[in-house]
Amino acid sequence: MKQVVDVCPTTALGMIERGALLVDVREPDEVAGASFAIPDVMLVPFSEFEERFREIPVERDLIIGCMVGERSLRAASFLMHHGYERVFNMQDGIVRWAEKGYPLRGSLTGTSHACCCGGTSHGAANNGGKCC
Repeated sequence: MKQVVDVCPTTALGMIERGALLVDVREPDEVAGASFAIPDVMLVPFSEFEERFREIPVERDLIIGCMVGERSLRAASFLMHHGYERVFNMQDGIVRWAEKGYPLRGSLTGTSHACCCGGTSHGAANNGGKCC
C-alpha cells in the first residue's frame, strides 16, 4: 500500500487553488475558534471520522488537515487503507498555515490545541506540557 504524502501548507494551498478539497478533521469547538478561510473545506471531525468518511469524495485530491498534523495523518492513512488514493497530509496543520499568513477565520490565540490522540489538551496541563 502507498504511504501518505506530507505536504507543507504552501503546497497544500497551491493544490487547493487547483481544485483539491481540504478536509478538516478538527473538532467543532476547535473550528469555532479558528478555521481555514477558504471556500472549499469539509469538516469531518476526527471523533466521527470512521462513521462519516464515506461522505468524502474519492475522485478528488484530498488535503487532510488538523491542528498540528497528527490526527490528519491518522485520518489520511485510514482513507488510504479504505481505497482512497489521492490523499495528502498537511504537515503541521492549521498552526503552520496561520504562521504562514494564509487565510484564516478567527484566531488560534487562546484556542485549546488538541492532542494527537484526538482528545483535548488534557496532557498539556497534567503531563508537563506533553500530550497523552
